[in-house]
Amino acid sequence: MTNLNRDIATGILFIVGLWGFISGQFIISTVLFASTTVLSNIMPKAELN
Repeated sequence: MTNLNRDIATGILFIVGLWGFISGQFIISTVLFASTTVLSNIMPKAELN
């Protein structure tokens, strides 16, 4: 996944997670925020090795 695609996916997941949190769907927003964290923090570090 390229950096631009990763940034777009991270942004979309964050916005949808925030919307889910505001709507009261806490389980869905927690999963979306966790996947945003994985995409933005863990995946780039794995590519450096």
